Amino acid sequence: MINVRDAMRSAARANRNRLAVVSGGRSLTFGEAWDRGCRFANAMIALGLKPGDRIAVLEDNCIESSDFFLGTAAANFVRVPLYMRNSSESHAKMIAQTGCRAVVVDEQHKHQVQDLVSVVPSLEHIVVRGADYEDWLASHDATDPDPAVDLDDYYIIRHSAGTTGSPKGMAFTHRAWMFTERDWTYRLPPIELGDACTHVAPISHGSGYLFVPIWLSGGYNILEPRFDVERFVGLLSEHGGYTFAVPTIVSDIVAHAKSHALPDMAKLKAMAIAGAPMREQTARNAYALFGNALHQFFGQTEAVPATWMTAREWFGEVPGSDPMRSVGRIMPFARVEIRDDDNRPLPLGETGEIALQVDGQMEGIWGEPEMTAQRLVDGWVLSGDVGYIDENNFLYLVDRKDDMIISGGFNIWPAELEIVISAHPAVREVAVVAAPHERWGETPAAIVVLHEGQSLSEQEVIALCAEKLGGYKKPSVVLIKHELLPRTPAGKIPRKQLREGFWEKAAERIGGA
Repeated sequence: MINVRDAMRSAARANRNRLAVVSGGRSLTFGEAWDRGCRFANAMIALGLKPGDRIAVLEDNCIESSDFFLGTAAANFVRVPLYMRNSSESHAKMIAQTGCRAVVVDEQHKHQVQDLVSVVPSLEHIVVRGADYEDWLASHDATDPDPAVDLDDYYIIRHSAGTTGSPKGMAFTHRAWMFTERDWTYRLPPIELGDACTHVAPISHGSGYLFVPIWLSGGYNILEPRFDVERFVGLLSEHGGYTFAVPTIVSDIVAHAKSHALPDMAKLKAMAIAGAPMREQTARNAYALFGNALHQFFGQTEAVPATWMTAREWFGEVPGSDPMRSVGRIMPFARVEIRDDDNRPLPLGETGEIALQVDGQMEGIWGEPEMTAQRLVDGWVLSGDVGYIDENNFLYLVDRKDDMIISGGFNIWPAELEIVISAHPAVREVAVVAAPHERWGETPAAIVVLHEGQSLSEQEVIALCAEKLGGYKKPSVVLIKHELLPRTPAGKIPRKQLREGFWEKAAERIGGA
């Protein structure tokens, strides 16, 4: 097997004069992009960094993002992406936990990290990409540093925590990352010379899984600093190819299409969707817009992808299965089991914790051997997700273990209510969380966002849930809103953040009767 650096360098040589990166009105050929990456690598080496050193990055998608992406690989550094919406305190924890010696940051975000050298013992350098960045980059040699790279060298440390929670760094080797890239593209239409991939999610995170396969196949990556519906669909129409999207992005496109005609999407080969469950009506509306270009998959930062389904499977008829409610079929290179509370496998159809095993899974949680032992058991990643598998190997998510609501002794999964509420035509999106209740300890609270011009009362939501799920599962609290729910940097709805809004102090929380 080839390591990431050698694979990317080989592609750069084979496609030297082809288009490789496009962003902000600028473009780079493969040769230009690799030369810039090598200059960045040599700039870091000049600061005293050595192969295996960790370098954090805080950035929007831009031309300079490819410098970091390629340069860290060229010098065998370990990438440590930071989350844009995190606090300086969270950045400090991530940097300290992984022992980063340097941080690279866009100038507009430097205030989030500029004081951390005095706080984090390992941190020696903060490289700000400001007005002088191009001169600074050009002042360093473009010679390939060519350090030795072993397949079991670490390539990236991705943190699982977003805006809340204590960050945990999931470490991946070159070997694991190449397996991951294989699995990400295994069920997609073949990537061909000159194909495009439009990134509106950060390449430092989920969308970055597609950067390498596009590069290796002689395609070009379009790096957009943020998601804008009209611009995004315009790029997909013009360039086609591939893209990654979380369900909130798809939901925004569907909403936009209600009042704007979308341009022709004939060139789009695949839109890979993951990150959270998608409501059925949103999926069907998206299928009407994008057709068979839609794909859905499931996995976690620790192990991804574990399942996949094409549009024909997703929107088709499969006897014995309900693909619309599933997150795809188990991948050929993956193993998925459902475990009970004693970590024993359960039969098909029974509900329990989802355990994952893929070739590209994490090596462990950086600097946390005890936590690694809890999450990585006998080679299996214990996901914390609850679900079941049917006879056709479709996997169904029920919810997160730690999101379960215990109300008066009854277990209630928020996703159950979200599926029912989101099916109402007036509803654009919904999140259900635990709220305090004097008698029952906690109770479901539904935050419901309506489509523009639509109306729905709190009592109608409660009655709908009582009818479909029974009285004990109906929400006691319903908030009707017209502004969208908050998003994490990865585009997910932060359920924990919403939940804490109902609790004055986390210490006062009652776990149930």
